[in-house]
Amino acid sequence: MHIRTDFPYETVREDLRVPLPDGTELYARVWRPLTDEPVPALLEYLPHRLGDGTAPRDRQRHPWYAGHGYASVRVDVRGHGNSGGLPGDAYGDAGVADGVAVIHWLAQREWCSGRVGMFGISWGGSASLRLAAVAPDALRAVVAVCSTDDGYDNGGAYWGGSVLASDLHARAAGLLAAASEPPDPEIVGDGWKEMWLGRLESLDPVVHTWLAHQTRDGYWARGSVREEYGAIRAAVLAVGGWHDPYRDTVLRLVEHLDPSRVRGLIGPWPHQYPDRGRAPGPAIGFLQETLRWWDQHLKEKETGVMSEPLLRSWISGSHPPATRYETLPGRWVGDGTWPSESITPVAYALRGGGRIVRSPQQTGLDAGRFSPCGNDADLPPDQRDEDAKSVAFEFPVEGAPVEILGRPRVRLRLTLAVPRGQVVARLCDVAPDGSSALVTRGALNLAGRHGRDRAEDWPPGTTEDVTFELGGIGHAFAPGHRIRLAVSSSYWPWVWPQADSAGFTLQADGSLVELPVRRPTADPAPVFGEPEQAEPLGEAVPATLDGERPERRIVRDLARGEWRLEADPSPGGTRFHPDGLEITEDALDTFTIQQDDPLSARARSERTVLLHRPETAWRTEITTRSRTGADATHFLTSNEVICKDGDEIVFHRTWEKRVPRTAG
Repeated sequence: MHIRTDFPYETVREDLRVPLPDGTELYARVWRPLTDEPVPALLEYLPHRLGDGTAPRDRQRHPWYAGHGYASVRVDVRGHGNSGGLPGDAYGDAGVADGVAVIHWLAQREWCSGRVGMFGISWGGSASLRLAAVAPDALRAVVAVCSTDDGYDNGGAYWGGSVLASDLHARAAGLLAAASEPPDPEIVGDGWKEMWLGRLESLDPVVHTWLAHQTRDGYWARGSVREEYGAIRAAVLAVGGWHDPYRDTVLRLVEHLDPSRVRGLIGPWPHQYPDRGRAPGPAIGFLQETLRWWDQHLKEKETGVMSEPLLRSWISGSHPPATRYETLPGRWVGDGTWPSESITPVAYALRGGGRIVRSPQQTGLDAGRFSPCGNDADLPPDQRDEDAKSVAFEFPVEGAPVEILGRPRVRLRLTLAVPRGQVVARLCDVAPDGSSALVTRGALNLAGRHGRDRAEDWPPGTTEDVTFELGGIGHAFAPGHRIRLAVSSSYWPWVWPQADSAGFTLQADGSLVELPVRRPTADPAPVFGEPEQAEPLGEAVPATLDGERPERRIVRDLARGEWRLEADPSPGGTRFHPDGLEITEDALDTFTIQQDDPLSARARSERTVLLHRPETAWRTEITTRSRTGADATHFLTSNEVICKDGDEIVFHRTWEKRVPRTAG
């Protein structure tokens, strides 16, 4: 990593208030070049608290952009951080309307040229795409990283039409804790407590809303640009990583947007910016890549960025299974069209007659983290134990590598004895020593086999063919290895089990897996610079003398036949900011299930956040506890929030809700 200190422009930082039409003011931080000429503005618009939550990351990139001649702006959304107003639904319309107002406001500043770009990762990238679909005149370019174009099936709440037990529950718990945090009196003044209490009184756990929409209905359509690709006029650089759950967004955007306005980039990365060096790598000079994008579309400089292949992607080579890789073997390739003319679908027929698939309920405990961030225990370990709980089919790799790029597809002929169920397919790379490395996977809620917008029971005793895609991937299976397709009827805690999960019979004859095989080309490989960032924030994170809690731990209760996964979703500990703010966080997600009882599935999350300024004796503490379970007919949720100002409890509320199981 090169820390850049010499820039073409000197810069200045200032904190501003952005007025909205209803009188609400949003908190913004602006880094600007010192120049008499107006410059384009770059907007990052998030609910993640610029004063502390994203401050270290913001410092890496916003001053860098300012030093290269852009006004780089970070804004907290309504009801979060130090912005006014009340928190709302991430898929609601208010945040989009506010974002449009912010873009218009920026374009009218005397220091702005009237042209605006927007960028972000995860929520921020998805918001950028949604605002691009509204198409405000000033918004000319977007960089969307690890983002979703489909809030239902690619947004962390559902997967293949099934409830994502791990991410829906834990993500909703995290959002509840974040929405409960107070504004900072150092920024908003003496009215901070009144603002905080107003927010707390308006809270409604988002898990209620997400579970109330178990099929792709109008709620999800409103929050998804997948329904309105044609409305996007801004130039879009779509970026993802093969270890990010939202990577298929990149493939869909380069397929459906005008090729003159879109480029895609997919590396080996997790759910992180590609310059941060979070495993797996290699990292790239991502800020330099985006600068080329901004210069081309906001300053009308010819940078050659639109002469790059439509899609630049990393193809990993065969590698041993591990929960973390510093870097992966492989190479960069470029494709000028998508779907690529270099790719041919190759079908591998399954063999073996009728096979009963009745996986133990704990199948999936070795799935790894749904949204890896580069931690030591994020990725799936050796899959041999999971493969043994599944029905597996193998295909030898002989002579030359089998290189795939895109989304594999399976067609499975199934017979069910019950009305509901799910099927999970995993593609693994099996080495000569027998180790099994996960390549990609996919799932299908069988109630959604005829469309994610409906839930239809399976007529018991009947046989149907079902087809679904696995997640996109670039991978080369080495000669002497075997391609393994493993099929299971459960995948906890990624997939919430159906009430009567009894498995199914897989008729191998008539079933297949189709791989997107890419033939070798002589095109030159894409080349990237080394990672470069601005000077770091200088946040202090002292070492702890206490024993560290494992990132992921599996506990088996032999007497009860129960399995428990404990996952630590954040680094935790105390961080000291240069402005004197101390942040202490602790979080734990727990998922339990009995191996023979789908109704025993339970998810529990606990979050604690302590914000402290010793020089003013300001000290607040937020504790949240979230629970999700299910019986045969309903999901059962419980959420509790306790907030303290000093030692005084200023807010305490518990929500209990039963949500009918319509599809999940």
